[in-house]
Order: sequence, then C-alpha cells, then structure tokens
Amino acid sequence: MSGHSKWANIKHRKGAADIKKGKVFSRLGKEIMVSVRCGGKDPAANTRLRTALTAARDSNMPKDNIERAIKKGAGETGETINYENILYEGWSNGVAVLAECLTENKNRTASEIRMVFDRNNGTMAGGGSVIRMFHRKAHFVVKGENADEDKLMNIVLDAGAEDIEVEDGVAEIWGPQDAYDSISKALANAKVATDESGIVQKPEILVEVKDPNIARQVMNLVEKLEENEDIQAVYSNFDISDEVLEKAMAEQGK
Repeated sequence: MSGHSKWANIKHRKGAADIKKGKVFSRLGKEIMVSVRCGGKDPAANTRLRTALTAARDSNMPKDNIERAIKKGAGETGETINYENILYEGWSNGVAVLAECLTENKNRTASEIRMVFDRNNGTMAGGGSVIRMFHRKAHFVVKGENADEDKLMNIVLDAGAEDIEVEDGVAEIWGPQDAYDSISKALANAKVATDESGIVQKPEILVEVKDPNIARQVMNLVEKLEENEDIQAVYSNFDISDEVLEKAMAEQGK
C-alpha cells in the first residue's frame, strides 16, 4: 500500500485560494445546507451530512457557523435558497479537469465557468467525457507524526481502506466512498487527527506534465476555477514532479 502522493507539493501551489478561510467556510456551509435539505438534520441518518460535518471540523469551522448552516438547510431561518449540484468537465493541454458547483443560478454559473476555461488555456467538454476517468473515493489526509504507513495501515485496513500514500510527512488514505464512516471512526478511535477528509473524485490514470509552462497553465486554470464563489471543488489528473513545479513557479515569479 504505497504510492506517490501529490498532496504536499500541489497544496502549497493552489492553496492560495483555500487559505481564505471565509471562502472555505462558505463552501462548507453550502454543503451542510444542501445535505440537511436532502436528508434531514440528523447526522446519524444522513451520511452526506456526517461527511460535511467532519470536513467542517477538520477545517476548524466555528460551531456557530455550522449550526447556522444546519438551521438554514432545515428551513428554520426563513431563507429559501435552492442550490443545484452541477458538474462541469473540461481539458487543459490534455489534462482532465472537473469542477463541482453548488449554485442558485445555473445560467450565471455556466457562463462564468466557461469564461474561466476560455481565458485560461482550457476547453469545456461534453457531459460524461471527463467524469468517466475519475472515481468517487473516501479521502483522508494525515500530517505529522501519525503520517506513518505501517501505523495507519494497522488502523484503517480493516475499516475498508484501499490505499495509503505517504510523502514528505503527509499521508493520504483512500477507500471506497461507502467506507468513509468506518475509516473516519477508526481514525477517531485511534486518536489520529485528520487535516482534511471527504468524498472526492480520484483520477484513474494520471497524466505526467513535463513542461513547466504547461504545468503553470494547468494549475492557473485550477486556481481560477477555485476562486469562483459557486465552486465547491476542482479535480484534475495531472502529475507534476517537484522539479517541474519549482520551475513553473520560478517562471511565474519573474
């Protein structure tokens, strides 16, 4: 159970958007609201809500924000915002890109997302042409002293985990999406804190990007998409080495 994790070197590049906590909390709040609206406010009976609440706790979302989002989703505040789940698919230099959105105005969002692709070396794709290259997986990130493959394997293997990737003090745990709860509980019982967790889109095959210029273009597209207020998550299948990443960042800094 090993592999080459891209979490560490990708996060420091695209983390510029995520570092804005207000935006992170807004996205988490939307997901909590929609989860409650779709499955009720009882986490024990609502898997999607349990996942959203765990992600909120991992991101240190204030308790008041979480409770407010739950009340909005349950219709207890008088607000009636109806969010719609939309998936946009596209390409950039042969690299697949997925953008998951929650929006109350799909026409506005579609126009904005298309513009981001057009202006950042990307191309929108037809429905189903990109998503088939990804699989929904339970995903957990552990950093620090607990990011040990053997230790984590003993904790999560029986809980349904399929793979553990460790690199530079960062461990990524992968499993089937229906194993999210069991893996989460196993980590909690072992007192292993997660820095990030959720149900994500994992690419089946990675595309190696060797050209620093293309790497910069692909990552710029991802960043611009993440800046859109309707975007919940962006996924891609690029594989960029540390060396190429450093060259891309150096060129951009000139």
